Amino acid sequence: MNYIKHLTGFFEKVAIDKTLNPTHVSLYIALFQFWNCNRFKNPISINRDEVMRISKISSKATYHKCLKNLHSLGYINYEPSYNPFKGSHVILFNFSDDLKPVPKSERKPKNELLFEQVNEQALNKSCTSSGTGIEQALVPSINYINNTNILNDKNVSNLEKQTKNFEEINNSDLENENSKEEKSSAKKEEKLKPKIEEVKTYFQENNFPEQEAQKFFNYFKSVGWLVGGKTPMVDWQAAAQNWMINAPKFISNAEQPNRAKQLNTTTDKDYSEPL
Repeated sequence: MNYIKHLTGFFEKVAIDKTLNPTHVSLYIALFQFWNCNRFKNPISINRDEVMRISKISSKATYHKCLKNLHSLGYINYEPSYNPFKGSHVILFNFSDDLKPVPKSERKPKNELLFEQVNEQALNKSCTSSGTGIEQALVPSINYINNTNILNDKNVSNLEKQTKNFEEINNSDLENENSKEEKSSAKKEEKLKPKIEEVKTYFQENNFPEQEAQKFFNYFKSVGWLVGGKTPMVDWQAAAQNWMINAPKFISNAEQPNRAKQLNTTTDKDYSEPL
């Protein structure tokens, strides 16, 4: 017995038979496995629990109902034993004989078969009446599929071009914004950096010598106009005011070496005198 032809014949019968459901098919495949283990000899003895486990049927009522349906529809011959210690017998019919080869003279070309299948689908799914469910059959064709594939490819390429253009536009906008920010920051820095003439004029207005203005300008120019070596200078005039306030301290510190010389003593000093 050719079990491949048998299963092919079985599934052809199942496709036509509208009374069967997936549970019937699962139960038949479980019985077919028992039949296969018995080397396709009839009848076979089955165990209910084992058949339910293989077919994934959890209800005993569903199991017995599906067995009776397969028996009444001619798929199997079910002989119950009604004895828990003796298994029931099942006879499976050979469906491989139902598949008879078609003579070459009666065979149709593949194109005609394809058109016949498409026409049958269209007729079965077309609108027959307002009372029944309305379904419209969409008949695909090779040209339609090719056209949709071409359109999809074009859409993908268009999307890729759009994304590239979008990225280029965004990059150019970011570069322009960065360049504008750099130019504006450079202009601000140039405005914050004073000229030596402005510094001298500001120091003279505050009654400070030109030499202090030169010191102020040279010092902050050497450190890149940074306050404390880290923070960019925001207001040079305020920094100049701080310089003027702290200038007397620098002058007094410069005079300290001369004051230290006054503490020098001679060898004739009388240490008995109080200080």
